[in-house]
Amino acid sequence: MAFDADEEILQDFLVEAGEILEKLSEQLVDLEQHPDDSDLLNAIFRGFHTVKGGAGFLQLDALVRCCHSAENVFDILRNHKRKVDSELMDVVLEVLDHVNAMFEQVRHHEELTPAPDELIAALDALAKPAGAAPAANAAAEPAEPATEAGSSDDNGDITDDEFEQLLDALEDEKNSAPAKSGGGSQSAGGDDEISDDEFEALLDQLHGKGQFAGPPETGKADDQEPEKPEDAGNNDGEDLISDDEFEKLLDDLHGKGGSPTAETSGASEAPADRKPAARPASTKPDKSSDNSDRPQAEGKAGATSAAPAMPSREANAPVAETSVRVDTKRLDDIMNMVGELVLVRNRLQRLGAQSEDEHMHKAVSNLDVVTTDLQSAVMATRMQPIKKVFGRFPRVVRDLARSLKKEINLEMHGEDTDLDKNLVEALSDPLVHLVRNSVDHGIEAPDVREKAGKPRQGKVTLSAEQEGDHILLFIEDDGAGMDPDVLRRKAVEKGIYEKDAADRLTNAECYNLIFAAGFSTKDQISDVSGRGVGMDVVKTKIGQLNGQLSVESELGKGSRIVIKVPLTLAIMPTLMIMLGDQSFALPLVNVVEIFHLDLSKKNIVDGRECIVVRDKVFPLFHIKRWLVKGAAGEPEPENAHVVIVAMGTRRVGFVVDQLVGQEEVVIKPLGRALQGTPGMAGATITGDGRIALIIDVPSLLQNYG
Repeated sequence: MAFDADEEILQDFLVEAGEILEKLSEQLVDLEQHPDDSDLLNAIFRGFHTVKGGAGFLQLDALVRCCHSAENVFDILRNHKRKVDSELMDVVLEVLDHVNAMFEQVRHHEELTPAPDELIAALDALAKPAGAAPAANAAAEPAEPATEAGSSDDNGDITDDEFEQLLDALEDEKNSAPAKSGGGSQSAGGDDEISDDEFEALLDQLHGKGQFAGPPETGKADDQEPEKPEDAGNNDGEDLISDDEFEKLLDDLHGKGGSPTAETSGASEAPADRKPAARPASTKPDKSSDNSDRPQAEGKAGATSAAPAMPSREANAPVAETSVRVDTKRLDDIMNMVGELVLVRNRLQRLGAQSEDEHMHKAVSNLDVVTTDLQSAVMATRMQPIKKVFGRFPRVVRDLARSLKKEINLEMHGEDTDLDKNLVEALSDPLVHLVRNSVDHGIEAPDVREKAGKPRQGKVTLSAEQEGDHILLFIEDDGAGMDPDVLRRKAVEKGIYEKDAADRLTNAECYNLIFAAGFSTKDQISDVSGRGVGMDVVKTKIGQLNGQLSVESELGKGSRIVIKVPLTLAIMPTLMIMLGDQSFALPLVNVVEIFHLDLSKKNIVDGRECIVVRDKVFPLFHIKRWLVKGAAGEPEPENAHVVIVAMGTRRVGFVVDQLVGQEEVVIKPLGRALQGTPGMAGATITGDGRIALIIDVPSLLQNYG
């Protein structure tokens, strides 16, 4: 591997190839659904071609081999010499897996593990036409890949292989054509040099006939117009171009000053040494169409013709960079500093409220506006579209559907919804579990769906949308839905509930049983599901993200899982409360409502304190007894504030001493002595300068309730 190359070049390859490979997985699955989409076929061909070019520059031969074979397959497909089918896609997707694995090895500067020879052989077999191709098509075939590859020629370089093919084609033409006068003596000087005739032919291939032509050869057709004297004056009747003409050729290829001055002896060696770093828009254009499209006057022009085939230099002028690559650690550091600024702002707002100085109020107000704008701007730099997560699911659903012999269509909406980079990465695994669950448990087999009057092809919908400072994610399917009675029975069998308690569960509470540890409705364990660990992991992970999960289902119609997570994990809106003389912060996402309560009106149900609000019963917890030392023996107050908090479909009431108000806080990790404290998510500094612990509601109830 050529990792001794410039690190910046390697990083550019990793960024560009990484984006292409992410798209390829989705494009390949889309192609299986729309096999006749020529734009999609060309996009996939260009994707493999671009990755191959970058890998070839870095001498990553194993990666080049995979991409080259895949490129050949899609060249055959886009020329309609073979049809897209599931077996072909199985091989291509397996190759893509190996390409992705090698790409990760490149990222970590590891030695590449080549794809198995059998796999490459299977891919090469698919690169041959399905039937006998007509002779005309076979003759035209060599020119087509290069012409199509020209769509990415804006990037510049031709590879060594492509240049060798050009020279081979020229050599074949020379051997098959009658020997031109004086031609043999020109190439006799050495095996490694190309003759002037070959160089002229190369220029004709690159720019079209007549663009850089020398004086007319003896024996040519009489109907061609004689060359202008000023065009041929510098050649003195010889079949050579002058230094000035060669300099102009380099300028046309590279732009003014794009190549150092070449010596006359280097004129014939420049192509073989691959000195040019750029090429025209098409490597091997069709000469007949190329010449017919040009005005007749161009055929009369010599080497000093004023109308080169290249675009204008203004069009080739470099475009100023509009983006900068920044390390995520630096963004995290900036975010932490903005968090500290938010704390200072909160402190100044509290002090400003106690002051009667008008100028102080204005200054604090301006600081508030600037801090809020800065906070939003820095958060925006960390935002990424959730498409980065969604992009992997077409492949996941496709492979799982084939292994389960189901027909499933995946629909995705809201892929441009932005959320914090850390959340994008953290949501990846939970969403994979949920989508696999929908495909395995939700969607029925095609025959079963047909008997139920449904289309054979099931549908899974993945969507995202922003709601205030939260993101809502929906995973829906039109499958069998969930039967609450089956869930109740399974809960009793697994010892999660007694039978009487299970019978009292509402349907919504039954649906949430799927998130219980070890719970599964599958009777047989497979490599896909049945162990009851996936959904438990989902619930734990979403809880760690300060998010919420809820499940809706209708028997025979399908199920819907809703995930609600904050836009960012760095700054959190909270409700500040007081328990005794200590401050605590409740995440606002968990707070449903607040009211003042006469505690003498509470009830006792199953030995637990409860309150009835609008005909709904809520368990009541005095969290002061859990969190404040010495509070357990204090007498209960007659009146208190009650905060109703939610975890999924469950609602409970927390009794608190005092409500301070809503405040945005910056989450700080707990110190080593407090790490792992049940019910605590972190700490923050309040507006009055005190330290407040942030309550983790699910963990608090799990450990104390």
